[in-house]
Amino acid sequence: MGIKKFRPTTPSRRFITTSDFSDITASRPEKKLLAKRSGKGGRNNNGRITARHRGGGHKRRYRVIDFKRDKKEVPGAVASIQYDPNRTARIALINFADGEKRYILAPDGLEVGATVITSDTCDILPGNHMHLHAIPLGTLIHNIEMQMGRGGQLCRSAGAYAQVMAKEKEYVLLRLPSGELRHIHRNCTATVGQVGNLEHSNQVIGKAGRSRWLGRRPKVRGTAMNPIDHPHGGGEGRAKGRHPVTPWGKPTKGYKTRNKKKPSNKFIVKRRK
Repeated sequence: MGIKKFRPTTPSRRFITTSDFSDITASRPEKKLLAKRSGKGGRNNNGRITARHRGGGHKRRYRVIDFKRDKKEVPGAVASIQYDPNRTARIALINFADGEKRYILAPDGLEVGATVITSDTCDILPGNHMHLHAIPLGTLIHNIEMQMGRGGQLCRSAGAYAQVMAKEKEYVLLRLPSGELRHIHRNCTATVGQVGNLEHSNQVIGKAGRSRWLGRRPKVRGTAMNPIDHPHGGGEGRAKGRHPVTPWGKPTKGYKTRNKKKPSNKFIVKRRK
């Protein structure tokens, strides 16, 4: 696993970098674990754009990932490490002892032939899944549940991890990647280890076309627009000293958007940095 550079045969090739995919052991996905994935273009169920600058991109098929890891006390062998176009992390194909196959997020250090299991009495090894109360203090974890039985929601991208800091009655204190300290119920589950593909953050897109492959459309600065199109638009020369706002006039850049009355605020011990 590393970063691959290219000869500068074109201006964009001079800077572009990508993964060398040396950690990938299988090129074809498991057919039974594939699903259709249609592009939404940032639109909701009413057809209105709610996430701007999205659309196009390469056609993909969704890999069904087991975030719940609810197959308890059944060991599974890692058959292959595969690329997933829908996420930054790698995925691992697990062949369970009863014949079932599932995809999981591939943690750093997980190799083909290794055994993973969901159990509170298993060893603290990458890929093993257990309740938070069974995980020792200081352990790095990922794929963490926020509600019991819902499946992992936290720390699922490449290189992400949380750390178990303390255990207090019914809750376990975790330090999240943002620096936030948060209580999670002791009966929620998590996977041991750090999510793999650590070098992902070092990749350089290199050219505009590569962003289009990923389904990211161009973003235009508000100051480059006309006054009718954006609050920052217009003026003679470059305008300075404006308070940054969205196209609809709502403050941005430093404006806190979290609801102060959100019920889960009581679980946050220390806000993110």
